[in-house]
Amino acid sequence: MSDMMSKISEGLERAFASQGFAEPSVEDLRDAAGVSLRTLYKYTPSRAEMVLAALENRHQRYLVRVFDDLPEDPSEALDTILTRVGDWMATESSHGCLFHAAVAAEPGSQPLRALLEHHKAEVAAKAAAATKLKGADIALLLIIEGLTQAWPLHSEAALDAAKRLGLSLLSPDR
Repeated sequence: MSDMMSKISEGLERAFASQGFAEPSVEDLRDAAGVSLRTLYKYTPSRAEMVLAALENRHQRYLVRVFDDLPEDPSEALDTILTRVGDWMATESSHGCLFHAAVAAEPGSQPLRALLEHHKAEVAAKAAAATKLKGADIALLLIIEGLTQAWPLHSEAALDAAKRLGLSLLSPDR
C-alpha cells in the first residue's frame, strides 16, 4: 500500500469509527483523510471503496495489535490475546465491531461481507495457532466476539469472563 493510500485509509477508518457509516459526508471523509477531494476519489473512487479501504486498514492494525509478539506458552498467549482485545475495545472500539457495523449498514454488499468473513477467519486462525488449540478456531472466535459485543455493557467483567471461558478450552478434558 502506498504512503498516500495508507494516509487516506487511516483517516477514513478514524472517521467511520467515530461517526458511523451513514453520517460522514464526503467532505468530512476528505477532511479526515487530509487530502483533496480529487486525491480522495483517485485512490477510493466511491464511498464503498472508502469503506473497504478503512476496514482493510483496521484489519491490519487489529492483527498487529492483538497477535504480534505473543508469549509461546498457550495459556499466556490466550491471556495476552484477550487482554489486548479488551485494550482494543477500551481505546479503539468501545461500541462493538466496526466490521459488523459496516455489514449492518449495507447488508447487501458482498465485498463487505467477504471482508468481514476474511477478518474473522484470520482472527480465529491466528488465535488457534497462538494457543496451540488446533480445531478450536470457532470456539476461540466465539469468545473473542463475545468479549467484543459484551464490552460496551460490561467492560472488565466481560474480559474476566472471556478469560475464564478461554482457560476452559485449554483444560485437557475439554
